[in-house]
Amino acid sequence: MNALDVAATVCLLLGAALAFVAGVGMVRFPATLARMHAATKPQVLSLHLVLLAMWLHRPTWATAGPLLLAAVFQVITAAVAAYMVGRAAYRGGGPEDGTAIPAGEPRA
Repeated sequence: MNALDVAATVCLLLGAALAFVAGVGMVRFPATLARMHAATKPQVLSLHLVLLAMWLHRPTWATAGPLLLAAVFQVITAAVAAYMVGRAAYRGGGPEDGTAIPAGEPRA
């Protein structure tokens, strides 16, 4: 096992941990804007760490191109998705805490 394999393993484990933390944040945070933050910020970084781990495993230009494209498109689409969710939450005029389900209604 060489230094690139160790670095790839570290990046992969950190990326997986960040993805898990983002999932926990989506479940635990009460407000839409907080959930939106948990869905975009750590998730993008975790994907970039996983993509970096993939490149460190096979460091060639043939693998770098598609991985860079995936990273760029993730940054663009995460920003657009966060904007659209924030806009829908603002325009929807939901409850004050930002949750999707009002307090008086039962959950299905």
